[in-house]
Amino acid sequence: MAGSQRLKRMADTVQRELSELIRQELKDPRLGGLVTISAVKVSPDLGYAEVYVTVMGRELGDEQSEVANKETLDVLNKASGFLRHELGRRIKTRITPRLRFHYDKTNAYGNYMFGLIAEAVKDLPEQQDEEEK
Repeated sequence: MAGSQRLKRMADTVQRELSELIRQELKDPRLGGLVTISAVKVSPDLGYAEVYVTVMGRELGDEQSEVANKETLDVLNKASGFLRHELGRRIKTRITPRLRFHYDKTNAYGNYMFGLIAEAVKDLPEQQDEEEK
């Protein structure tokens, strides 16, 4: 139990510090939009951190956004050594995990599904409550 709490604390710390580092230190124009870290999963040996990111303002299924998301991941993965070094300076742990970035489609998929539902519902006739009759 204590190990899982330690991993959770480490993941939270990595998420907080990486968010700040990306916002303040990475000035690459290919990042585009607002890069948000949605989740971090740290391996039990603290050797790796899987970092899930989203980019605000990009829709699921749009071919241009898919290319831009891949470009964002490329920038982040290429900067992972620098980010890991800076992260190590900030969190002062014996082991600083290697960073692997992944695109998190959860928010975009949720927005896409919400749009589909809204589109399907708008064509239905409005129903009155039985109490009003």
